[in-house]
Amino acid sequence: MSTAFETIIYSVEDAIAEIRLNRPHRLNAVTQQLYDELNQALDHAQADRQVRVVIITGEGRAFCVGADLKEHKQGRTAFDRRQYLRGEQEVCKKIYTLGKPVISAVNGFALGAGAEIAIASDFLVMAESARIGLPEISIGNFLGGGVTTLLPRLVGLSKARELVFLGERIDGAEATRIGLATRCFPDDQFLVDARRFAKEIATKAPFSMELAKNLLNFSSDATFEAALIAELEGMMFCSTTADWQEGIDAFAEKRAPVFKGV
Repeated sequence: MSTAFETIIYSVEDAIAEIRLNRPHRLNAVTQQLYDELNQALDHAQADRQVRVVIITGEGRAFCVGADLKEHKQGRTAFDRRQYLRGEQEVCKKIYTLGKPVISAVNGFALGAGAEIAIASDFLVMAESARIGLPEISIGNFLGGGVTTLLPRLVGLSKARELVFLGERIDGAEATRIGLATRCFPDDQFLVDARRFAKEIATKAPFSMELAKNLLNFSSDATFEAALIAELEGMMFCSTTADWQEGIDAFAEKRAPVFKGV
């Protein structure tokens, strides 16, 4: 199944919603329309019960090189600029809070807003030759998408400062080494490996994944006691689902469980 957009390509196959940023002539630089359509696509994925996992990647030679500076030069009001900036904040918040795991599969460059979209995802996987970087401070701009909170959690405060202040671009191997990326795959089979990774996640219990994502993402805001209470409620809820029984039966029968999200 596919849905028509102008700046992205959205399709669903094998319980995976794949969102391709589709402005290859501009290396998938973001515009207001792209943010709007990306938000819509994420809403589609959330509402579709057949979708278990979302992959965001880029069409062509890049994941996303950040803001389309050519568009920025075309006389825009302060209000227009603020709406554009809110677009990125909304996209990253939606990725971070979506009830399904989101994988950013970084092919080519992921810079500025592109890097921030990837960092907001649950999993960031990169091709070996891909490069990710945050050049905002180097050009007198500033960071968005919650990266000032998310990046230190992933790589530590010292390394986050280095990446932000210097604006250096790092490859997939280095991003994986420091904990920014989850996996680094060979260029020649990058999307095959990224989709295989997504398929593995898609086999897990949907309710359990949604609860785990929510508690893990907001763990720094919770006390230990609050976490225990939330986990107890999560365990009790999951035990009322048919998927819980399926997991028990599959374990006893020594087979892979088939979860249905019920």
